Amino acid sequence: GKSKSMYMNLTGEFITAQEAMDWGLVAKVVPADELLDEVLKIGKIIHSKGRISTMLIKDAVNAANELPLSEGLKYERQLFRSLFATEDQKEGMAAFLEKRSPDFKGK
Repeated sequence: GKSKSMYMNLTGEFITAQEAMDWGLVAKVVPADELLDEVLKIGKIIHSKGRISTMLIKDAVNAANELPLSEGLKYERQLFRSLFATEDQKEGMAAFLEKRSPDFKGK
């Protein structure tokens, strides 16, 4: 939050990876020698998702920091509804019903 940011910026004090994790500044901590493998693994997972929905998720999360809760929820619903106009949404639903991996095209 703001107080931790203020503290770090005003003191110039370094924090450990674990402190960054505890403070919510990072999502995950891994040993340095496992970093590249972990980044590639997470990248592969994200890449397997629909490109359009991934972009809209990032947009919704980023907007949440700038909007009041009610506006953020309204914006999220608007983005969610827009996905129903995509071919990827239809492919995702078909893949789910057919119990197979989706083949998203970014359309």
